Amino acid sequence: MTLVPAYPANDRGEKHASDTAYSPLGERRAYAAPYESLTFSLVTRAGRELAITLAAQPVFDLDRSIPVSRRIRRIVRHRGGEPALAALGRRTLEPTDLKRIDLQTLNHGLDLLHLGPDDVGVLPAFWRTVTSSRGRFALLCSDMQHGSPRGNLLVEVMGGLEQAPLDAIKESVSHFEAKSMGVILHIAPDAELVRRLMGVPARCLAIDFAGVAHDGPLEWRAAHDLIAAARQTCDQVMLLNLRPDRGLAAQAAGATHAVFAGMETITI
Repeated sequence: MTLVPAYPANDRGEKHASDTAYSPLGERRAYAAPYESLTFSLVTRAGRELAITLAAQPVFDLDRSIPVSRRIRRIVRHRGGEPALAALGRRTLEPTDLKRIDLQTLNHGLDLLHLGPDDVGVLPAFWRTVTSSRGRFALLCSDMQHGSPRGNLLVEVMGGLEQAPLDAIKESVSHFEAKSMGVILHIAPDAELVRRLMGVPARCLAIDFAGVAHDGPLEWRAAHDLIAAARQTCDQVMLLNLRPDRGLAAQAAGATHAVFAGMETITI
C-alpha cells in the first residue's frame, strides 16, 4: 500500500466532534494548513482533564508535488496549565489513559479522514496501546472502517519504539498486515535508531523534522544522511514539519512523502 491520491478540491474548515461534514483535500498552496479539526475532552484516571485536538493534514507525494492523502495530527494538552498539572504531582499518562485516547482518536479521526474506497488515511496510536492489545487494536481499526466506504488505513505508531525489542515491533506490525491496513513507524531523528529497524515490515517510516536542523547547506548534510538511512531501511519515508523549500532536496535524498511546516512569521 502506498499513500495514493485522494481528494482533488480545496475546501477546508473547523469541525466539532459531532460534525462530520465532508471536506476535501486542498490545493498545493495550502501545503501546511489542516483541512478540518476537532477537539474533545478526556479525564484521566488521576483526575486530570485533557483536551485532545485532532487535525487532518495533507500528505504530499514529493515526486509529483501534490497532496495524495490525509494524516491526523494529534495534540494532547492539559486543561488548567502547568500549575494545575504540577499540583497533581503526576506528569505521565497511564497505559489505560493512552488506550482511551487512542480509541477516541480512532473514532473521531476516521470521521475527519473521510476515507473513500481508493483513499489512504493516517491515524496516530501510542506504541503501548499497539503492543499491549495483542492485535485487538488492529481488529478494532478494521471493524470501524466497515461503517463507511472502506479505504486504506495506516496506523502511525509513536512513543517508545526506540527502546522496544525488535521482535516485539515485528509482532505488533504483523497484526496490521492486510490489504487495506498497514503501519507507519514514527521514529526519532537518529540514523542509528533508523537502521536498527532494518527488516521490520513497516509500510513507511515517519521522521519529525521539527527537531532536525535543515535550514542551511551544512545543516542539510546531516539531514540528507538521515533521510538516506531511512530510505535504505524502508521503501517509503514521510517527513513531518519539513520546510517547503526543502521538498525537492528531501525527494532527492530519498524521502517519498512530506507533511510541510508552516512558514508564518513569528511575532513576539
